[in-house]
Amino acid sequence: MIRINLLPVKAAQKKEKLKGQLLIVCLTLIVTGALCASVYMHFLNKISDAQAEIDQKRFEISKLMKTIGEVNQFKKRQKELRAKLDVMDKLEEARSGPARLLDELYKALPEKLWLTTFSEKSGVVKIDGVGVNEETVALFMRELEASDFYNNVELKVTQLTEQKGNKFHKFSLVCKTVMKKPDIKVQGSAKKRKSKGT
Repeated sequence: MIRINLLPVKAAQKKEKLKGQLLIVCLTLIVTGALCASVYMHFLNKISDAQAEIDQKRFEISKLMKTIGEVNQFKKRQKELRAKLDVMDKLEEARSGPARLLDELYKALPEKLWLTTFSEKSGVVKIDGVGVNEETVALFMRELEASDFYNNVELKVTQLTEQKGNKFHKFSLVCKTVMKKPDIKVQGSAKKRKSKGT
């Protein structure tokens, strides 16, 4: 009887099978590693893009903050300039107001009419005087009303008086003042002031 030893064949088959399994495991590890590396690179690129976008936004925010700072500085300077112009307007009004009132009053005076008193308080003017007749007093009132600095001219008292043989009409009237403010024109960042009637 012939005996055949099959152990070496089985051992060789086991080795071949083990080699195949090891090859599959290695290929699986390589493919898994490649997939993991691909996913890692994908997310790394995404993180890099996000970081670049964040940096861009931060740069834009810093530029906007600088612009906002400049705008706030401009508003502050504009406010200071307005305050200075208001002070200058008030000084101009205080300086030229009474002089303009008296100048306009002088222009409105007709011949043969004289003023005895003139007083102004809180925008209300009281005037007393004498004229040769009622027509002269009426003319004075019309001229005063036509002025840009007086309005609401109202005759309070008129009476006939006699001095040194001459007859005169004594009168008393009240009116309101109109204080004109100078025009202000804005060109660019500079303000040009021009006063009407001066």
